[in-house]
Amino acid sequence: MDSYFYNVMDIKNAVFVVGNTDVGKCPRDGFPEYAFIGRSNVGKSSLINMLTGQKGLALTSSIPGKTQLINYFLINNEWYLVDLPGYGYAQGGKQKRRTLQRIIDNYLCQRKKELTCIFVLIDCRHNPQKNDTEFIQQLGGNGFPFVIVFTKIDKLSNKSLKENIDVYQSTLLKNWEELPSIFVTSSERKIGRDEILNYIEEINKTLQL
Repeated sequence: MDSYFYNVMDIKNAVFVVGNTDVGKCPRDGFPEYAFIGRSNVGKSSLINMLTGQKGLALTSSIPGKTQLINYFLINNEWYLVDLPGYGYAQGGKQKRRTLQRIIDNYLCQRKKELTCIFVLIDCRHNPQKNDTEFIQQLGGNGFPFVIVFTKIDKLSNKSLKENIDVYQSTLLKNWEELPSIFVTSSERKIGRDEILNYIEEINKTLQL
């Protein structure tokens, strides 16, 4: 088997750098950025903590829509993990949703040079949701590099998980000739950590060539 599967990226340090709503105040050091985004309550903060090995790095909450800033975490002094606000829900109604969407859109449009890959998180327990598929279509239509990450796979049987992912793939293939890379994860069981970190490491290696 390829040694790629054994050489897992070592997270030596992960540090919160800045959180704000103004894209103009984002870091300007040129490090590659890997953005994580999904519908509210998809388990984004738990996944970030699992990936970095720091339980309290990203604040988790039982209240959907907790992340309302662009949060930067510097990993190994080499790249940024960017925690973006969730879409599809926000306390405060339509105006708050529009505000968060504007923050997301500004980030995507103004950080194209630094933005290396977007990890779109999807709760594996649900059928395809309109705001998920619309966001994915937006990314593809604008040429953003992205992958899909199914979260909370420990909540389903293997059979149900496969069925749900198959439905999602079939839905996307109605408008796509080729699907992006797909990862399956469980923050509780640390499933998918090695695969995602290896994926990031392989991209970082190509950027250094």
